[in-house]
Amino acid sequence: MAVKVLIKRKVADKQASELEGLLRKMRVMTLSQKGYVSGETFTRLDEPGVSMVISTWQSLDDWRAWTLNKERVTIQEEIDKLLGEPTQYEIFENI
Repeated sequence: MAVKVLIKRKVADKQASELEGLLRKMRVMTLSQKGYVSGETFTRLDEPGVSMVISTWQSLDDWRAWTLNKERVTIQEEIDKLLGEPTQYEIFENI
């Protein structure tokens, strides 16, 4: 069953372009992952620096395998360091 992962991040304006570059790297890597269906990236209009990615995966197992990918972990650590806090994840499945 397909799952949607909401990924929320908040970064200071001065670091927004650096975050954007890291997200692009991760997006390119995601395209070749087993079970990846699609992804969309949004920024909040009413709160600068807040972004959300909605990522769709064929299964929860596919998402979990992606979270363990060594290259992804390295980029995610860079992102969290830039943010100064852990990225927030919410996982949903279709009903």
